[in-house]
Amino acid sequence: MPQGRTVLLGPGDDAALVGAPDGRVVVTTDLLLENRHFRLDWSSAYDIGRKAAAQNLADVVAMGAVPTGVVVGLGLPATTAARWLDDLADGFRDECDLVGASVVGGDTTRCDLVVIGVTALGDLGGRTPVTRSGARPGDVVAVAGRLGHAAAGLALLQAGRAGGAGPGDPAPAELETLVDAHRRPRPPYPCGVQAAELGATAMLDVSDGLLQDLGHIAEAGGVGVALDLSAFTVPEELETAARLLGADPLDWVLTGGEDHALAATFPGGVRLPPAWTEIGRVTEGEGVEAGDRTSEHRGWDHFRT
Repeated sequence: MPQGRTVLLGPGDDAALVGAPDGRVVVTTDLLLENRHFRLDWSSAYDIGRKAAAQNLADVVAMGAVPTGVVVGLGLPATTAARWLDDLADGFRDECDLVGASVVGGDTTRCDLVVIGVTALGDLGGRTPVTRSGARPGDVVAVAGRLGHAAAGLALLQAGRAGGAGPGDPAPAELETLVDAHRRPRPPYPCGVQAAELGATAMLDVSDGLLQDLGHIAEAGGVGVALDLSAFTVPEELETAARLLGADPLDWVLTGGEDHALAATFPGGVRLPPAWTEIGRVTEGEGVEAGDRTSEHRGWDHFRT
């Protein structure tokens, strides 16, 4: 577990010491439960480590901050192999390396199922934090990163079709890409600071589905969001999976979570870099309008889904 330049004291003491050059600390935390957020027969320990780190690091960058440190709490069955734990740690390390963050400590305890609690820290570098509440009518709505891939991969796994057309069939490359997206998301980490420097008025990571998460921006800002469905390009791999499962791929794009893309609003005159795609506008009113998909299409519900 190499320690980055912001770590003043790493693992080994009662607590770690992480520098905060900005004088403020961005803090976020997530809890992942076996069979609720991951399955051991679908994901390797390494994948689970990458995913657990990614969803927290994405929350930090969604504030316009740079991740600095991560602490990990683990509940593990007594029968857990040391090799499994090593692989989990490798996953955390490699995902944190993508943003220059460090795993600075944590805790372990015995538990009947695997439980992972992650807290991530970040530094704003003098920037104003980008919250959910700053969107104003006339702003542009844009996204960076993949949408719908993780949801399609989960659907393939749930249908037993991750291997292809039938049991034992090898998975076409495009389907394997989707399954990998469920196991190991790829947040667009550099785009968080980029958006903040471009003057983003609101931002969040898409963890529970685009429609649902944009609804948080609309509610927090007291505004409406109108999406242009023609702005969405459905990748071929989503089309392939949808044909296999008899699904609508745009549903995955609009309501699928866990890709940890970034959604943000920008003042109307801002020229967006290629990593960002304009998908709509902020309006007077409330809620999210997306054609005929507004009311009946929802994202992840943490207590009902």
